[in-house]
Amino acid sequence: MSTAAPAVSPAHGVSPARVLVVGSGGRENALAWALNRSHDVQQVWVSPGNGGTQELEGCRQLAIAESDHDGLLAACREHSVELVVVGPEAPLAAGLADKLRAAGFPVFGPGADGAQLEASKQWAKQLMVEAGVPTAGYWKANSREEALAALEAQGKPLVVKADGLAAGKGVTVAESIEEARSAIEEIFEGRFGAGASLVLEERTHGPEVSVFALTDGERMVLLPPAQDHKRIGEGDTGPNTGGMGAYAPAPLLDAAGLEQVRQLVLEPTLAALNSRGIRYQGVIYAGLMLTEHGPSVIEFNCRFGDPECETLMPLLGSELAAVLLACANGTLHQAPELSIAPQCSACVIAAAQGYPGEIRKGDVIHSALQPSDDLQLFHAGTRRQADGQCLTSGGRVLAVVAQADTFDNAFERAYTGLAQVTYEGMTFRRDIGHQVRSR
Repeated sequence: MSTAAPAVSPAHGVSPARVLVVGSGGRENALAWALNRSHDVQQVWVSPGNGGTQELEGCRQLAIAESDHDGLLAACREHSVELVVVGPEAPLAAGLADKLRAAGFPVFGPGADGAQLEASKQWAKQLMVEAGVPTAGYWKANSREEALAALEAQGKPLVVKADGLAAGKGVTVAESIEEARSAIEEIFEGRFGAGASLVLEERTHGPEVSVFALTDGERMVLLPPAQDHKRIGEGDTGPNTGGMGAYAPAPLLDAAGLEQVRQLVLEPTLAALNSRGIRYQGVIYAGLMLTEHGPSVIEFNCRFGDPECETLMPLLGSELAAVLLACANGTLHQAPELSIAPQCSACVIAAAQGYPGEIRKGDVIHSALQPSDDLQLFHAGTRRQADGQCLTSGGRVLAVVAQADTFDNAFERAYTGLAQVTYEGMTFRRDIGHQVRSR
């Protein structure tokens, strides 16, 4: 039995040398890539990672599931990890950050209490109301009968949201009362797990935009706004997905608009969390609708969005690791300023055939794409065999991301890169960024 190394906490205001990223998706692939480019970072571990992890310079893969909290803690001790970045929502809601912090490791990611922002729609809506954060009117329901009665009382289509974690698939924006009724039935039939409950919301209208705040529980740094594309089909048609592409910075929010979001949404939310005794150290994702009356919160997430994360990471400077560590240590005021490249970033997702429904898996991925300073290939739903072949293993398979001086050039570069990747059943949209492209 080996002797465990003690927890190592770097001095405030410096960059960590050894970082652990927890998760297996495209978001974690992009985070590991960006953290490895940060000042003074010597080694990044990714657990459990995916088929593209070993292709990332300076990154090593650990075969420990994100749900194996004891295994992850042991890895932190073995490798003297100085910063843990938890990517997905499920381990955060399950208290992984709490366990690692209790053992002395700095963690970028909220505890289970703060993760309720995403893990419970009812809890989050109540917090927003208490904080005076603009959001759509809502009704909560803990039974099928209660939900159907609320729907009938309103007499119009409503947005139906499963209360717990649903991997981005628990929301139905109903076009008819019948569609809302079917969504309610589906939730209470157990599609998203036992003990079902939900939130019904009034429909709001306007363009959507994603805003991310990195926070140490008191202060915050805002990233450039991004816009995601949820629908599977071109022209924003078909069922919702986890996201088929994104771009940043979204011109929907200029500097004044971003400051308005800070004042109306993010600062009151952080204050409300603090008033409940919750020290939130991580990222707050605000999914916003820009209505005729101003920004309105559609949802909060307790982690970076995906694929917005893949889109944003190439724009962030080499201070990133130091900033995330400062958030984890509660010392954001001592962190270096996070530089943002003055470029346009474009991301296109390649998905598996059948996504977001039943997908085909196990197809060999062939790639001639050569990543460069302004072109990245991030893996998501992939796995690597012992013989080195990389296979598809999830709904969203790859993200091709590119940067340029204009969105037209960035998307041209991204789609040219995507053309160098093939696998059976590859599915992607050709109109990602249509809002900002002129060709």
